[in-house]
Amino acid sequence: MIQPPEPAPAASLSASVAEEAAGRIRVCIVAPSLRYVGGQSVQADLLLRHWQNDPDVDISFIAVDPRFPGAISWAERIPGLRTLLREPIYFWHLRRGLKNVDIAHIFSASYWSFLLAPAPAALFSKNSKSKKGRTKALINYHSGEARDHLQTFRSAAAVLRRVDKIVVPSAYLVDVFREFNLPATAVPNIVDLSQFHFRERSPLRPHLVCTRGFSHYYSVDVVVKAFAEVKKEFPAAKLDLVGGGPLESDIRKLVCDLNLQDVNFTGVAAHREISRYYDQADIFINASWLDNMPLSVIEAFASGTPVITTSPECMPYLVEHGRTGLLSAVGDPKALALNVVRVLRDKALAGHLAQNAREESTKYRWEAVRGLWLSIYRSLSQATP
Repeated sequence: MIQPPEPAPAASLSASVAEEAAGRIRVCIVAPSLRYVGGQSVQADLLLRHWQNDPDVDISFIAVDPRFPGAISWAERIPGLRTLLREPIYFWHLRRGLKNVDIAHIFSASYWSFLLAPAPAALFSKNSKSKKGRTKALINYHSGEARDHLQTFRSAAAVLRRVDKIVVPSAYLVDVFREFNLPATAVPNIVDLSQFHFRERSPLRPHLVCTRGFSHYYSVDVVVKAFAEVKKEFPAAKLDLVGGGPLESDIRKLVCDLNLQDVNFTGVAAHREISRYYDQADIFINASWLDNMPLSVIEAFASGTPVITTSPECMPYLVEHGRTGLLSAVGDPKALALNVVRVLRDKALAGHLAQNAREESTKYRWEAVRGLWLSIYRSLSQATP
């Protein structure tokens, strides 16, 4: 039997690790944890996993939603009190976690959450140092509400002007930030394509899937109304609603009021389980009226489900009508349904959309995105304090 090699002595091993780490850029991701599944937490998790053991980047993580100590864990269930108690714990983690970090990569949403999490992280980074100088603050802004946020909260623009770099996931947000004289750089969201299985839908079945949360922005009620129209043409049609949220009871009532059959409420799916819902369906449907760069659309691209969606301001930056999906007016269930019926009746079009979308999805692979992030990290770490 072949004997495994003896482990290196502890002293020399730690010295080797320290020497290797010294030449890497120390980056700390500040973001929501996967305890609350959402676009930011998923993107942060993907970055953390992909940067692990990378020869160029030494990665760490600070959760903006730290767990409470056991003695006050009960406070997690009380929203106002939870926020009040969480801030000092979060600040303590920032003070400790940003020591000796070159770059604080801070994920950001909008409105009050911006003031509670990204703004303090940017401030703490200004008072932190590494061997390369002051810790640089990079705001990775993800909210489709950017324009209204910057108009309503003037303090947000003031904070953003003082950070070292603003990165957004779409050219749409670059354009929005430009309106406020805030320069931003676009780096696409990452999709782990290994999780999604592309398959050709032949024949294409009237089995629809929507993986958006039940919130005001995503208009799942419009999806349900569009499905009711599709049912008139294809009585065997099915709809899977994958998600949850504050409007779930309203959506369930609408399904009952319309006397709709074959609507399946699956509940919230963990990110690593979401692929099976795309795989078992044949068409992705979305009716959002406000968005940025929804991961669900990119996941649908990778899975081979033709994308039928409304067209909020951001969507044409992601979906090209007639090439990678079909767009319709916001808030119009009949127009949305007509596009579903169109792909069901035109199999060549459905195949054309799916193949083009699959090619488009490769832009969001880690191999395509890694170099963009590394270039930004390097420029920041080499910049003068």
